[in-house]
Amino acid sequence: MPTHLTAHLTAFLEFLRLNRNASVHTVRAYESDLTRFLDHAAHVADVTLKDLEPAQLDRAALRSFLSALHRDGQSRATAARKLSAARTFLRFLRREGIIEDDPAALVATPRREVRVPAHLSEREMERLVTAPAGEAPLGRRDRAILELFYASGLRLSELVGLDVEDVNLSAKMVRVVGKGGKPRIVPFNRSTAGAIRDCLKDRQKLLRPAGDGPRDRHKKRRDPLFLNYRGTRLTVRSVDRLVRRYAAASGAPLGVSPHALRHSFATHLLQRGADLRAIQELLGHARLSTTQRYTHVNAAQLLDVYRKAHPRAGH
Repeated sequence: MPTHLTAHLTAFLEFLRLNRNASVHTVRAYESDLTRFLDHAAHVADVTLKDLEPAQLDRAALRSFLSALHRDGQSRATAARKLSAARTFLRFLRREGIIEDDPAALVATPRREVRVPAHLSEREMERLVTAPAGEAPLGRRDRAILELFYASGLRLSELVGLDVEDVNLSAKMVRVVGKGGKPRIVPFNRSTAGAIRDCLKDRQKLLRPAGDGPRDRHKKRRDPLFLNYRGTRLTVRSVDRLVRRYAAASGAPLGVSPHALRHSFATHLLQRGADLRAIQELLGHARLSTTQRYTHVNAAQLLDVYRKAHPRAGH
């Protein structure tokens, strides 16, 4: 009895988890993208998903899928990501001997729009970092969050996931677990160290009693670095909201998010002469091309650097 395509999809997702060490978020994204592709292919073939044959995942189905994404108003970047997921799945099917050739080989990837990432100037960042006012515990916590974002260029998920033991205040270093569970060490500055020290002094005022809530007695207790007013770990959504609130209060451009602080971190380092590969390591990027998209240097700046640095620039 032939194996159902959804069973092959399940096997592929397990392959990603075990062989590629893909994160839960990545596996979930693949599952969502591929489920949509298989549903579309079944619709085009006028069959149920249960009756969809591997051979029906052909070039025509892929091109029709891209056309449908375009009609639905999906961006080129989203269409390219979904096509990449389909390509990876089809290569898996070919390697397993389920299909004979690679139908995605001749399907062109949608060309991505080149967008300059949002970032703040050094002056705007200074106003944002100092926006939290007052001596209340939550104000000191927010100041530490903004300082650490700008000082280390962390992703939002990385900052939220920090525990107290991840921070070495004397060395001014933080241990971060990035995408795919890959750890890295990132430095921060004296101002950030002071803000975190002030924040840590308030922990006892915010901490929930150890007996509250369920806890696995066999698991090591984790102490979140940043707590909410209930004494538990701040969520991604809460930190996103507080960054946007302080950005608005400091007069920053509309739409500033935690990701914009990461862009600002990278851009300001590059503008002050940091090596692009060093910035790549600090950001935790696997590819240098990703780092290049995170930095913003205009043509005038490049020309100025060239004139000052090239030995024959004046000839």
